[in-house]
Amino acid sequence: MAGKTTGAKKAPVKRTSGRTKDKASAIAEASPEEILAHYRDMLLIRRFEEKAGQMYGMGLIGGFCHLYIGQEAVVVGMQAAITPDDAVITSYRDHGHMLACGMEARGVMAELTGRRGGYSKGKGGSMHMFSREKGFFGGHGIVGAQVPLGTGIAFGKKYRNEDSVALTYLGDGAVNQGQVYEAFNMASLWKLPVVYVIENNKYGMGTSIERASARTDLFQRGQAYGIPGMQVDGMDVLAVKEAGKKAVAHARGGKGPYILEMLTYRYRGHSMSDPAKYRSKEEVQKVRQEQDPIEGLKARILDLGVVDADQLKQIDREVKAIVSEATEFAQNSPEPDPSELTTDVYIEA
Repeated sequence: MAGKTTGAKKAPVKRTSGRTKDKASAIAEASPEEILAHYRDMLLIRRFEEKAGQMYGMGLIGGFCHLYIGQEAVVVGMQAAITPDDAVITSYRDHGHMLACGMEARGVMAELTGRRGGYSKGKGGSMHMFSREKGFFGGHGIVGAQVPLGTGIAFGKKYRNEDSVALTYLGDGAVNQGQVYEAFNMASLWKLPVVYVIENNKYGMGTSIERASARTDLFQRGQAYGIPGMQVDGMDVLAVKEAGKKAVAHARGGKGPYILEMLTYRYRGHSMSDPAKYRSKEEVQKVRQEQDPIEGLKARILDLGVVDADQLKQIDREVKAIVSEATEFAQNSPEPDPSELTTDVYIEA
């Protein structure tokens, strides 16, 4: 595999250069196989997260759980813009990133439920699982902490003369952290191959971006360090893919870091414990009806005759089967032995 508002104003989509392609031309440039792959990947993330939410409510997932529902186009579009040699690191809203990187749904679900078959042997949970094989260097629970780590990964790639980049995701709530700007400065100074992807879903834990940031055009946050950026419709997987290719080419070409601000939206609360009373149900429903990334691509697929409705239903059935199998695997996988508490803590070097 390769995932507005009444209380918060909808910012216009801006580009620093070039002309935004219309949706018809963008989808026409993609092959039917690519379009369907993007649709399937987003749908898998959506169905997986819906099931994760159900399992959390049943007490089968403990701790924190931050769902990615609504933001699927961002990670699927960006994953389509990189190669298997590139690296990905993100924050705690990370299940979609894992699936988009090609990590198996069964291993992710087993980790969420604290089982031995999980990617971190059931000891990491929602926010701490990794796959070196897939180039995924983790979700991270400390706000903004992954940004200097992602910058460090990019430094390592440049130091070893690797032709690869590091995608470093962060949210609109993290952009005011001091360590983010220390990382921006270092990345620009040393022209590191890193793309910072700001997933602006309009709200931090419970505060709209207008109440937390003096300037809400987050793609310009790198100006003081000479880092170019652009603002992208993060609800359109093909727009994300197009912008991602430009940013990745910039970083891979030795020109240094690039910032992409993805205008997106989360349908659920900040985490499963968040009732999200800071926004209205009407606001959420309006985004679902008018901007949903999966329904939007589905309508374009049908309008252009890429496949018919029955074939899309078949994809949905296949995706649901994967999620069902992952859930069964997780529930049947044993819990870690208590002795595992002391393993994988240190490494001999």
